[in-house]
Amino acid sequence: MSTFKAFRTEEIDGKFISSVQQIDKNTLPENEVLIKVLYSGINYKDLLSSKGNKGVTRKYPHTPGIDAAGIVVEDSSASFSQGAEVVVMGYDLGMNLDGGFAEYISVPAAWVMPKPTKFTLKETMLIGTSGFTAALGISKMLRMGQTPTDGAVIVSGATGGVGSFAVQMLSALGFEVCAITGKEDAHAMLESLGAKEILKRSDVLVSPEKPLLRPRWAGALDTVGGEMLAAIIKQCKKEGSVATCGNVGGMGLPLTVLPFILNGVNLLGINAADTLMATRQKVWTLLEEIANPQALAGMGKEISLEEVAQALTLIENGAHNGRFLIRIAD
Repeated sequence: MSTFKAFRTEEIDGKFISSVQQIDKNTLPENEVLIKVLYSGINYKDLLSSKGNKGVTRKYPHTPGIDAAGIVVEDSSASFSQGAEVVVMGYDLGMNLDGGFAEYISVPAAWVMPKPTKFTLKETMLIGTSGFTAALGISKMLRMGQTPTDGAVIVSGATGGVGSFAVQMLSALGFEVCAITGKEDAHAMLESLGAKEILKRSDVLVSPEKPLLRPRWAGALDTVGGEMLAAIIKQCKKEGSVATCGNVGGMGLPLTVLPFILNGVNLLGINAADTLMATRQKVWTLLEEIANPQALAGMGKEISLEEVAQALTLIENGAHNGRFLIRIAD
């Protein structure tokens, strides 16, 4: 290997241009584990990185891709044998370290996890950071005592990567799931994932001036933030847990302390990127129990590296449901 193929974003005259290029292997950073990438997946952070968001990626040219699954080529730390199937997700991959939209990555050994036994490499990337984030939030809800007998749970941004996984996984655990979406054409897909009720955003964003609202659900997984998160918390039943991971609806939280001190609502933050390895392995164990490989296949669209730019545009325009799976190599 003297060169390899990568989806590369460059800053040219103040504009950020992305294209598939042949990259010299010497451009790879000097880290312990060299991995041949077979699959990756597209996440919202990858879109931000490709658009030149300096809060995600500080220096360009850069290769996005916060998820990668593949085969170990070399490992100077001796943590992994040559040919081992491994997964790398989060940390600084695809943000400030060249990421998984490439045939090869070089990463610290501490970031690398053996492939979970019950999944293929392809299935781990169908799950990816989106599915892992959903499972991490659900695991926190379960640790706080959330059970199906408490009542229905609600998922915001339900057609997105995290939201659609949350609907499927919560349903698999026996929860009655209510999904929020603004997409009329997505109802059949959400019902196939297990949603029992589907609400429009306007059904939830009611009486924003009131500090508390009539309790409607026992818990929630929110991927939106902002006014949506505030509305969900105000309508959560006593002692319910609300896990949150998104800010597309805004960074602010227009809320009083009353839902917390009167209703005992638990607000649970989800930070998938920096999750400790021991916790990652526990979450993947949960995923092996509740993620349905057949359902996974229907949630992802497989594309080539050359199709990534078009896929990013669809994501930016909100014109795609589910997850894009990138087949990097055979």
